[in-house]
Amino acid sequence: MESVPPVSRVAIFGGTHGDEMSGVCLVRHWLSDAGEVAAEISRPSFSSTPVMGNPRAVQHCTRYIDTDLNRCFTHEQLAMEVKEDTPYETLRAQEINRLFGPKGSDKAFDFIIDMHNTTSNMGNCLIVSNSADIVVLHMARYMQDICKSAISPVFLNEMAGVERCYASSVSKHGIGLELGPQPQGVARADVLIRMRKLVTTALDFLHLFNTGHEFPAGSLEVCRVTERIDYPRDSHGNLTAVIHPDLQDRDWEPLHPGKPVFLTLDGATVPYKGPSVTIPAFINEAAYYEKGLAFWATQREMLHFPALRVDGQASQAHI
Repeated sequence: MESVPPVSRVAIFGGTHGDEMSGVCLVRHWLSDAGEVAAEISRPSFSSTPVMGNPRAVQHCTRYIDTDLNRCFTHEQLAMEVKEDTPYETLRAQEINRLFGPKGSDKAFDFIIDMHNTTSNMGNCLIVSNSADIVVLHMARYMQDICKSAISPVFLNEMAGVERCYASSVSKHGIGLELGPQPQGVARADVLIRMRKLVTTALDFLHLFNTGHEFPAGSLEVCRVTERIDYPRDSHGNLTAVIHPDLQDRDWEPLHPGKPVFLTLDGATVPYKGPSVTIPAFINEAAYYEKGLAFWATQREMLHFPALRVDGQASQAHI
């Protein structure tokens, strides 16, 4: 049994990317003046703060202004000296770190829930960046048990020696919600409903934890990132092939060596040349063309974690 201090401050981010509309719409709604709106994300045992991550990008309905905000939360960028040509997103990341961090400190917010959309067929994807965070692992399992309107696979974006650079890394614990498929700049009701349910379920979990509910030991299947696969390109960086129809929209389905992955502009099929079966994710994500990424290759693995309860002494002090 693992005892962890209670949660007192939670931030719910939307618009970290300004054209991912589920989070943008929900944060706008929760920031409105109507009292019943705040009640949706309020829980008696902690405070909930809705946050528009990248307001300028939201205003222009674009992913970012100068650079991707969700790659700006390394310690190096957070400590960067501000100059006249400092990217807007670097400035915003530093502001977020002041308000909800500092990253890695005891003063940081307890939890950040970061809402995202993807053009890929990812379902209710839960983004975990720290396989040792048992609070997040228990939350993910709880969300899978409650939210069954779509598959809720766990994408483990944890790589040895690579610092977590995401908005959710500013807080002590954090999770990303990556829902799709949804076009950029479009708000789909079915996806928004799923996002809303995931957020309220995450908040319910934290309230249960704070109020003494004990979560039993268990396990969680995750898809751990192993490799990034780019499109075939020419010497100028232009695409010479697109995602093959047999692979399109088949996120989370096993991809075997020799199976089609790309279709060249000349009509030839390019097979997968990996050494073993992989689980593709974020297939043909629109925002990843510029990042040199056609899809992530992942491997399924099982994470096992101990039972969880709130630290009794810390809980009394919290009250």
